[in-house]
Amino acid sequence: MKTGLIVDSACDIPHEFSKEHGLFVLPVTAHIDDQTYTDTHDPKLTQEFYEQGLLEKGHHAETEPFSAEQIHNLFMEQIVDHYDVAICETVTRARSKIYENASVAMNTVLAEYRRKRDAAGETGNFSMRVVDSKQIFAGQGLLAAHTIRLMQQNLDKNALRHEIETFADKIYGVVIPRDLHYIRERARRRGDNSVSGLVAFLGKALNITPVIFGKGAEGKPVTKTRGFEPAVEKVMNYAVARVEAGLLTPYVSLSCGMSWDEIEALPGLQRLRDACRAHGVELLLSQMGITSTIYIGPGSLCLALAAEPHEFSDFQ
Repeated sequence: MKTGLIVDSACDIPHEFSKEHGLFVLPVTAHIDDQTYTDTHDPKLTQEFYEQGLLEKGHHAETEPFSAEQIHNLFMEQIVDHYDVAICETVTRARSKIYENASVAMNTVLAEYRRKRDAAGETGNFSMRVVDSKQIFAGQGLLAAHTIRLMQQNLDKNALRHEIETFADKIYGVVIPRDLHYIRERARRRGDNSVSGLVAFLGKALNITPVIFGKGAEGKPVTKTRGFEPAVEKVMNYAVARVEAGLLTPYVSLSCGMSWDEIEALPGLQRLRDACRAHGVELLLSQMGITSTIYIGPGSLCLALAAEPHEFSDFQ
């Protein structure tokens, strides 16, 4: 039984890791000013976006999920005759319609796949599941990496789905937004008033950077600093201490909406690398993709790991 893993463009994971394990990326459409792009996690295109400043303020940027019809066509063309079982993990359904559209597409694919498999000489049945990752960005990357480990255990499809869904509830995420005004404007256009104008004003006027922590995509500010680098230090301290205390899967996922030179200069990054190496943990370090950068803003940082219940303050 050949099992394939599908993630969407909001999933931040190193390109080399994705390529090595054959992840299929469900694209997202990005509208920037008067141009339209298809985000397939092409690292060259992503780097060009950063170099050209297309994700900076002053550019009107929005994302749009592929329609159910578009997803159906992709699955029929590139999935049903390549795999016997396909798992599609989407960004949290609370933040996007990708899960909904992929679920609709799955149902139509399951009703029509036979003719495509017959034409390709594949006589066996095909099955598919769409899973709400309950995560964003680096959290999706962590779940994808753990899912690959589960796939290597040759679990049956029902056990695999159960393990994935159970594990998703054990992922903790930390986000450092670089610009609260950017997030407020993006949220306002989506009809989300959770980031008030006053908070955005204070963040800008006083150079306050919040650290947002929680399970999956449900986080709240747990501390704040004067400036970005002290906030990064706190997140690195947390990650190092949590790695030393033990994790539920041997991965830490870290994505950053900045150039590679800026990523390498992050305070505490080498300490995190050293801690991961010492404890047999792989650091999944990636440049934040186009989709996730549009959502949370350039210069932001997102870290995810899986562990027993805890608070951010427990590891400071």
